[in-house]
Amino acid sequence: MPQLNTSTWSITILSMIITLFIIFQLKISKHYYYTNPEPLITKTQEHKNPWEIKWTKIYLPLSLPQH
Repeated sequence: MPQLNTSTWSITILSMIITLFIIFQLKISKHYYYTNPEPLITKTQEHKNPWEIKWTKIYLPLSLPQH
């Protein structure tokens, strides 16, 4: 049974790790991260709903004045 030559394994593994590191660094560097995120101030708009325009009241039996 021939013996396996392992002399090139170290340089192969080392070059593979370096290549993966460079690839990941390039992929990460393409992302844009905000330096200081601040909340946006949005203007609140007043929406008039139909039930806000008309005066309505719901009369419950318990809320009626007792005679």
